[in-house]
Amino acid sequence: MRAAAVGHQCVECVQAGARTVRQPRTRFGGRQRSATPVVTYALIAINVAVFVVQMASGSFEKHLTLWPPAVADGQLYRLVTAAFLHYGATHLLLNMWALYVVGPPLEIWLGRLRFGALYALSGLGGSVLVYLLSPLNTATAGASGAIFGLFGATFVVAKRLTLDVRWVVAVIAINLVFTFVVPAVSSQLISWQAHVGGLVTGGLVTGAYIYPPRERRNLIQAAVTIMVLVVFAALIWWRTGVLVAELSP
Repeated sequence: MRAAAVGHQCVECVQAGARTVRQPRTRFGGRQRSATPVVTYALIAINVAVFVVQMASGSFEKHLTLWPPAVADGQLYRLVTAAFLHYGATHLLLNMWALYVVGPPLEIWLGRLRFGALYALSGLGGSVLVYLLSPLNTATAGASGAIFGLFGATFVVAKRLTLDVRWVVAVIAINLVFTFVVPAVSSQLISWQAHVGGLVTGGLVTGAYIYPPRERRNLIQAAVTIMVLVVFAALIWWRTGVLVAELSP
């Protein structure tokens, strides 16, 4: 027996009652489990762990970066794995700091599942634009596409909640200026394709997640997620066909 407000209840009765209690939801439909941003911390841990392995193995990086000819040759996994690699500790620290700052509030607003989907789609959106537009002799890596997607998502959510968005606009503007100016005045290479692709994907996906009416929200969110994946798959298929034709002897 278990103590309850109305006396004592059997274990089976307590479990049956718990199943009838509706779990609280976030403002935009996600399950509100706790205030701890579990997904954000997990992503940071994965990126750090991959970086440690990357530093310890000389060939690890070569086989997982986004190199368009290799992707066209069938190594599609590079579109995903490249988003967890970083060129040096500074590159990693800047991206993880940004994730640590903007990730938790977004995860609380959207819920873990939607936040995880947003991060994945933003990272993939950056990789797809790199695959479409970057030079064939470049190998791209970094979580920047996903991070820029979170920047775009933060702006959209803040606008929806009528919060002050000036700081978000400033962060996006500064990072875009850095993206385009630094390569022009130095030898450092920055993938503007990943940044722009992630930013646009994150903003559009978040808009589809937070603006639908409550009664059709889950259906629309799921449909948009699938639709974005289908569009990415079509673009990858088209680009692969073009590169195969170009690279064929």
